[in-house]
Amino acid sequence: MKRFQLIGFGLWFLSLLVCAQVPTTAPDLSQPTGISPAYFGPNAFPIPDMSDGQTSNHLRIELAADGYFGYNGDKTADLFARACVPLFTRWANLSVWMPIYEWYNQYDGKGSGAGDVYISTDVQVLHNEWFNSDKAKYIPQMTIRLGMKTASGGQFERKRHYDCPGYFFDLAIGESIPIGPVSLRFAGSVGFLCWQTDNGRQNDAVMYGLQAKFQHEYASLQATWGGYVGWEKYGDAPMSIKVRAAGHIKGFEPYVQYQYGIKDYPFHQLRVGLMYNIAILKG
Repeated sequence: MKRFQLIGFGLWFLSLLVCAQVPTTAPDLSQPTGISPAYFGPNAFPIPDMSDGQTSNHLRIELAADGYFGYNGDKTADLFARACVPLFTRWANLSVWMPIYEWYNQYDGKGSGAGDVYISTDVQVLHNEWFNSDKAKYIPQMTIRLGMKTASGGQFERKRHYDCPGYFFDLAIGESIPIGPVSLRFAGSVGFLCWQTDNGRQNDAVMYGLQAKFQHEYASLQATWGGYVGWEKYGDAPMSIKVRAAGHIKGFEPYVQYQYGIKDYPFHQLRVGLMYNIAILKG
């Protein structure tokens, strides 16, 4: 018995010596990490698609193909998938999306790999249908979104993905203005986004966005300006404009989207996709 006690004491003392040789230092906040969208691939932590302030009673399944053309010669193609599911009510949705697989050709050669998984919950917190009043039509719709990013994407050494978790949340407000057979919808959002960088620190960013949408029974045209601003001030303030044109045919929604990176997102994106909407809830 004493022998085991001596062995245990020896292992404990050895662990103290080993731990003492591993220094723990505070992060140097004066030095930027460079783990930011300006210096990584287009799928590292792109600007999240903005909410328009309303949830849905439809199950939405989306498949798309992306082509990215970088200012520095980077060329990337990927397959993209997204699903949006009502959580037993139209007032709460669960969304899951990811670039399933990407192929790239950059300054140091070609490669391929899987992307990160994103998960968000959208909750309706204000809607004009909740009020019995003649003035209810003037009440806008409002949602809160809570999202997270996994660290499933690889090839950090080639600057394709951050290989770290992240999360974001935002609040979006929107209102539609009917004009005969069409409607115009305007929305705005503000939120918070962060991701882990190195040595126990993270980059915190403020999210923002403005959106305008022209909606018809058979077609829609949407423009979104948005981005986020990190605290390092070193390639971590991506800003872009996204323009999306879609058709609406019996639940199917073929669409084309173009994204132009204005700042700290050095890519042009062309996306061609198809969304299928299934009404699985009443109301």
